[in-house]
Amino acid sequence: MKETITTQFEIQGMTCDHCTDSVRRALSQVEGVDRVEVSLTEERAMVWSKGDPPAGDLLGAIQKAGFEGRVLNSPAPGRSVDDGDKTRRHLIVMGGGSAAFAAAIRASDLGARVTIINDGLPIGGTCVNVGCVPSKTLLRAAEAHHRAAHHNFKGIDSKSRVSDFSAIMAQKKSLVGKLRTSKYEDVVAGLPNVTIIPGRARLISPTAAQVNGQRIEGDGILIATGARPGVPAIPNLEKSGYLTNETAYELEELPESLIVLGGRYVGLETAQMFARLGSRVTVLQRSERILPTESSDLTQALTGFLREEGISVLTGVSVRRVLRAGDTVKVEASIEGRDQSFEATHLLVATGRSPNTKDTGLESLNMSLDPGGFIKVSESLETSVGGIYAAGDVIGQPMFVYTAAYEGALAAENALTGKKTPRDYTALPWVLFTDPQVAGVGMDERQAAEQGIDAESRSLTLDLVSRSLAARDTRGFIKLIRNRETDRLVGARILAPEGAELLMEISLAIKFGITVEQIARSFHPYLTLFEGIKLAAISFKKDVGKLSCCAA
Repeated sequence: MKETITTQFEIQGMTCDHCTDSVRRALSQVEGVDRVEVSLTEERAMVWSKGDPPAGDLLGAIQKAGFEGRVLNSPAPGRSVDDGDKTRRHLIVMGGGSAAFAAAIRASDLGARVTIINDGLPIGGTCVNVGCVPSKTLLRAAEAHHRAAHHNFKGIDSKSRVSDFSAIMAQKKSLVGKLRTSKYEDVVAGLPNVTIIPGRARLISPTAAQVNGQRIEGDGILIATGARPGVPAIPNLEKSGYLTNETAYELEELPESLIVLGGRYVGLETAQMFARLGSRVTVLQRSERILPTESSDLTQALTGFLREEGISVLTGVSVRRVLRAGDTVKVEASIEGRDQSFEATHLLVATGRSPNTKDTGLESLNMSLDPGGFIKVSESLETSVGGIYAAGDVIGQPMFVYTAAYEGALAAENALTGKKTPRDYTALPWVLFTDPQVAGVGMDERQAAEQGIDAESRSLTLDLVSRSLAARDTRGFIKLIRNRETDRLVGARILAPEGAELLMEISLAIKFGITVEQIARSFHPYLTLFEGIKLAAISFKKDVGKLSCCAA
């Protein structure tokens, strides 16, 4: 096995294969160079050397060939690189969730060696263990139970009962285990340059971390330690006991009753899931509306649908303290100046997220944090400490598994190549998996106005969509927001059963500048929910209630 040093350059001015051959020959003539690879498409040159030739000599060779070069990395003298494995640089990744794994995969694609140091949740992080996967399969279980007894088709008598709540949870646990294995553990097992070390990593320099008493040096460091449920400072809360999403999805018995503190994503999804399975549920939200950052037409409609299912939703709630009396928890609160109390067998705290940065050494490097403790990063995801990057929930909003994966891969590439590619959240879709689902992309009317855009919107109720009529479920609406001047979409908000499935057409339309008129003229299969997008587009100019299906 041959020991070599690897240096990577960005080459400017190459336009053809003859150019790459010229660069390759020039670099190969430098004393000590063992092998050279040049990529025209990536504008890169990789040099393997038996010693450590000065970067100036290599740059001089590039210039003599007629091109401009820039050093992307120049490893410290004496570092060994396994040429047989094509290992080039070393990325240290703190964390074991989606951002960490996306970073490891991208770094491996770039030929780098990766060390993942994971502590806390099992491999896979929040999403697969205590977030997306368990919550969505439990929501589907609750929906199956609910719909059996709540449909609008005459002549069909059906009912359902929860005969074994622990069996539902066991099936959920089995799914989590399978996905953790197939989507994380098996993936890493197929990457020979990736090593996982269990333990809490602590930064000791901009290029090194310590774990289990071992010092590990790297060419780049990525912090992807994620976030955990945030717990508000409410008197007696800790003593009284409470659930979070990390513990609620592990219950073996269905709560008789449940108070949910928080009316956003986690709180609302969990509230509806337990309510449909048979718990008596009360949601207490501090702001005047659930989902307070969204428009009132959407939040009021969703509030109404949740209340129709028997969920008590109260807003403008100021919680004063929590008490425990035997098997009952009591929440004392104030609503519009009036004192009220609420009792239940269980209490769920879903009031936000806190970053996992404790005991990670950030303070020793004076790393910049925002007021919530989340790590501040540049647009290229680099922290205030040069060479250290951060990605995923530890940097704050948006906290989605798909944005975390995107950020992890981008940060790894920037850290290993020296690029400064900025993150791009253009046309970022998001979903709240209640029933009906809440889905959005881009700006709403208020946000568009704040950006100085002359925007207008149209809302299409689902009683105008044939698919919804045939399914006998017309809850909700589809709202499109367009730039009046350009006719291009700037955003959308959807409240509909399976409404999230409509997002990508709108997202792509926003990203690629497709106009509302072009959407209205496009084919959308009849009796699909997608037809609702076409009808909403048409509604900017016509009353779709007066059109036949053929005319639409």
